[in-house]
Amino acid sequence: MGLSWQQGPLATGAIGRFLTPDPLPERLLYAEPLRRRMRVKFGGTWIADSEDVVLLHEPGRYPVAYFPLGDIAADALEASENTTTHRDLGLTSWYSTVAGGSSKPRSAWQHIALPDYAGDLKGRVAFAWRAMDAFYEEDERVVGHAADSYHRIDIRQTSRHLAVRDGDRIIADTTRPLALYESGFAPRWYVPRADVDETALTLVEGQTFCPYKGLASYYDIAGARGAAWSYADAWTEVRRISGMVSFEPDKVEVYLDGARLRLEPGQGVISHGVDRDLTVEEFSGRQHDE
Repeated sequence: MGLSWQQGPLATGAIGRFLTPDPLPERLLYAEPLRRRMRVKFGGTWIADSEDVVLLHEPGRYPVAYFPLGDIAADALEASENTTTHRDLGLTSWYSTVAGGSSKPRSAWQHIALPDYAGDLKGRVAFAWRAMDAFYEEDERVVGHAADSYHRIDIRQTSRHLAVRDGDRIIADTTRPLALYESGFAPRWYVPRADVDETALTLVEGQTFCPYKGLASYYDIAGARGAAWSYADAWTEVRRISGMVSFEPDKVEVYLDGARLRLEPGQGVISHGVDRDLTVEEFSGRQHDE
């Protein structure tokens, strides 16, 4: 997912490689200007508003937005005695966030002893995503994590023959699937409902959300748990897959032009990051705000 997460080029599980004569360092951090206006709300109050955000891509983590101190409300940060040491960026000082009668300890941090090569982060503070009320780009809420500009989704109509079987039972058969190509993932194939035997799908409790596609529901197929999923109301950018069904090729038999698909590198989604969870509650909050 993007530059440093999932199978991206800076991720620990990258599926590609840099064509260089000498091996690269085991860990590469990448910082760049976001070039988008980003705002942070806490305690019902805007505490940060900046067009000078720097986005840090760190292997195995979602992108993190760093705000210049000058673009943060003067009374929003309360210094604490808590410090930690980042393996690459050195000593880190932690703050409580205070605004609108609310206070959250250890909810913001600043690297205060940066090595020379990491000067892009000097004088900047990052906020813990889930500790804040919300993050916005312009007037639209961003959920899950800071948007990764290297994460892309392309959807293509195709006339290839896609068939899904559970033993002798045909679950889906179509010549009009949509192919969804997403950065860092193997292709996913979405089937129109009209070409699916919906009596074979058993809706199960529990949903997840994707910061780029929306809220997903899951289905069992006979004894195969979570073998299919659907975005009933996919977000505007990927609206074409709304209501369509996709199938896990390691849980049911999925055939594309007669060849059986197998689970490929990049198809096993890591739904939770090492630094935070992605929860349906966040998605619900975005819906409420809009």
